Amino acid sequence: MRATHDMARSEPKEFGQLTVADIMEPDVQCGHPSTTAEVLGSLMIEGFGGVPIVDEKRKLLGIVTEFDLLAALERANKLGDLKAQEIMTTEVVRVSPQTDLRTLMYVLQTNHLIRVPVVDQEGTLIGIVARRDVVRGYLSATP
Repeated sequence: MRATHDMARSEPKEFGQLTVADIMEPDVQCGHPSTTAEVLGSLMIEGFGGVPIVDEKRKLLGIVTEFDLLAALERANKLGDLKAQEIMTTEVVRVSPQTDLRTLMYVLQTNHLIRVPVVDQEGTLIGIVARRDVVRGYLSATP
């Protein structure tokens, strides 16, 4: 993840005042339902450990995680033969940019997640936020 967070461009805030919008990564590599599992694996290695799957308007349809790829590898010899729509998780935990960090931490911990997609009110993907972004936010916040 690159450090392109809003905190670097805005007034410093206390940790308790931060929201997902302050710490999320807006530049997210996405896949589409027809993207092959092999391509998704390459995207994971280059960036995030989960690739959101979106439609042509960036509406979030699902996510393919490292766990999904491992399961696909167990049942297929070639990841290039599998499409995202066949292996993606469709019940995706997601947050809004207005979510406060305490709530985000609760969501991450109770669901045992590393990262979650960030969507707007229409369900359009606008970013991704990870546990390390919370730590980064804490370290960058004013005391």
